[in-house]
Amino acid sequence: MSLQSVPMPSRFARPAFQPTIPTSAYLHDVQEERLPFTVRLVSNEQDLRKAVEIRHAAYARHMPTVAETLKEPEALDRDRASAVLLAESKLDGSPIGTIRLQTNRYQPIALEQAVRLPHWLQGKTMAHVSRLGVAQGMAGRLVKTVLIKASFQYCEANDIDWAVVAARTPLDRQYAALMFEDIFPEAGFVPLPHMNNVPHRLMCFEIASGKTRWTEAQHPLLAFFCNTYHPDIDVVNELRPPMAIGHALKAQAEEEARLQ
Repeated sequence: MSLQSVPMPSRFARPAFQPTIPTSAYLHDVQEERLPFTVRLVSNEQDLRKAVEIRHAAYARHMPTVAETLKEPEALDRDRASAVLLAESKLDGSPIGTIRLQTNRYQPIALEQAVRLPHWLQGKTMAHVSRLGVAQGMAGRLVKTVLIKASFQYCEANDIDWAVVAARTPLDRQYAALMFEDIFPEAGFVPLPHMNNVPHRLMCFEIASGKTRWTEAQHPLLAFFCNTYHPDIDVVNELRPPMAIGHALKAQAEEEARLQ
């Protein structure tokens, strides 16, 4: 079986995903919870530098060779179809986590430069979830979980069908625990040239069926992801659509370069 002919996982259903912000229709089922940090969309160069700082530090601990290439923002950070999320401590505003989502609104996602995705993903809206990094410390696990939740909310708000990830071991286990599926079950881990040829497990998650599958599995994070409103997560900006932020970052970088 070739990579392209891999069949779509059979147990995916198509019910609607839980709305991002509580509405009066189901507010009684949702509880509000405050966090010791905020998660928001990067909207300027200063924010992006904060994200790059925490990203580089995280990769330096586990993939130092790759980290050497992450000291500066990448082109995808400013791409018009990308969004960089930043977690900041409420105590002092320091960056404590980041993650990037690149959608295929205008061009194929970066992952498609390394592999040809199967036919059942062709024509679907996708978000490549990458560059996840969190600060060291006891709060790291919570920050990581909230960043993943924020990513799901971003995908839902932007009508994304599938979230896809390329995860090295042992990080692939956290995505498997969230019920991400293998894109190429028979292939195992695939070496990726843009990641220093380190083998990665390619996985995906259908956004629309997420809540139903978590409910059926009695997933331990179901309440946290779907029935808890976190006002400190702000990745849906009606006044400034997420897709426009990449344009703003690129324009700002070009203007700074012109003035130098």
